Amino acid sequence: MTPGFGSLMQDVLWCFSQVKGAIDAGVTESDIISTVEFNHTGELLATGDKGGRVVIFQREQESKNQPHRRGEYNVYSTFQSHEPEFDYLKSLEIEEKINKIRWLPQQNAAYFLLSTNDKTVKLWKVSERDKRPEGYNLKDEDGRLRDPSMITVLRVPVLRPMDLMVEATPRRVFANAHTYHINSISVNSDYETYMSADDLRINLWNFEITNQSFNIVDIKPANMEELTEVITAAEFHPHHCNTFVYSSSKGTIRLCDMRTAALCDRHAKFFEEPEDPSNRSFFSEIISSISDVKFSHSGRYIMTRDYLTVKVWDLNMENRPIETYQVHDYLRSKLCSLYENDCIFDKFECVWNGSDSVIMTGSYNNFFRMFDRNTKRDVTLEASRENSKPRAILKPRKVCVGGKRRKDEISVDSLDFSKKILHTAWHPSENIIAVAATNNLYIFQDKVN
Repeated sequence: MTPGFGSLMQDVLWCFSQVKGAIDAGVTESDIISTVEFNHTGELLATGDKGGRVVIFQREQESKNQPHRRGEYNVYSTFQSHEPEFDYLKSLEIEEKINKIRWLPQQNAAYFLLSTNDKTVKLWKVSERDKRPEGYNLKDEDGRLRDPSMITVLRVPVLRPMDLMVEATPRRVFANAHTYHINSISVNSDYETYMSADDLRINLWNFEITNQSFNIVDIKPANMEELTEVITAAEFHPHHCNTFVYSSSKGTIRLCDMRTAALCDRHAKFFEEPEDPSNRSFFSEIISSISDVKFSHSGRYIMTRDYLTVKVWDLNMENRPIETYQVHDYLRSKLCSLYENDCIFDKFECVWNGSDSVIMTGSYNNFFRMFDRNTKRDVTLEASRENSKPRAILKPRKVCVGGKRRKDEISVDSLDFSKKILHTAWHPSENIIAVAATNNLYIFQDKVN
């Protein structure tokens, strides 16, 4: 087990660390956070929003005066990644909303990340500058070209210190490869290629080549009236660059091996849980659709999230998951109203902690859930400004379904479905989590540290 990861429910008391974002009064649709992602060291944390912006937070160095207080995350760089566009051929507006961000491992002083909206993936370079050149021969200090006849001496430019500037520059733009909306991007473990997935196709890209990609999965039927399922998420194996998985709206997962054929239309493994006939209802198909799929860091397991549950699958067992966790089973009786207000189509994500021993996923009413795989205990926590005093310990929340309500419980009928936690992230090696609640980013950490 990774140092710093105790058994979740016994040793770890989660406490409030920070909240970023405006208080709800002046929130616009474009401020809503649509993705959250730590980089490979956990020193940086990126968020994307519906307005096409990427905000990167950097962890401050620990101060000698307060060694017990670990560094907080502060804004490092903010840039506009995507702009709204219009597809004139289809008379379709393309939103600027950032669907996913994926970091590349750091190779030098600069950082690289991929961001995508519905149609276009961009590779960004984020770098620092603390010196500027002075003493040009052909330009004056304001950058205007000088009159060549006035240049009488040859000057040697010198580098002078300046205030630190963080610049984000787009290095590559990967466009025009998707007919449908991109729902996933995943960087391969060879760090030379990545894939992007939409409803019906998955494309493989080389980072150096922007004008062509290889189509590795295509489930589009010859006749679109025969369409029965769509791709909902896709991810590369963390260690084997030839292996990836993708999930579908039918609740199935396919593991593919790129060594078998250029087009992976035949899967190597097919994971599906047979449906319990006693639970069959009008909503069965909708709630079985998988909204997120994630390999464990070890590469041995896959975790999937559907509307009501999180499941853990062993790569060596295809017929059923080895673990199933009920996220909010009390909503089973509410599916009718959740269908009417469209909440039943919400796409919740799920994440592993650094040692694959705990999983986290979101729910409604700004609740998020953690499940300890070793002790089988679980906890419901809430991201709210009410208990956002520094170091305030999060109290576990309970939802009561019927009968008498205890004073610390909340009734299922008073849950706020407009407050939902769809996006969460876990620091790769420490108990630090980031939770996106509408336009606010909450950061929590364990009390131990």
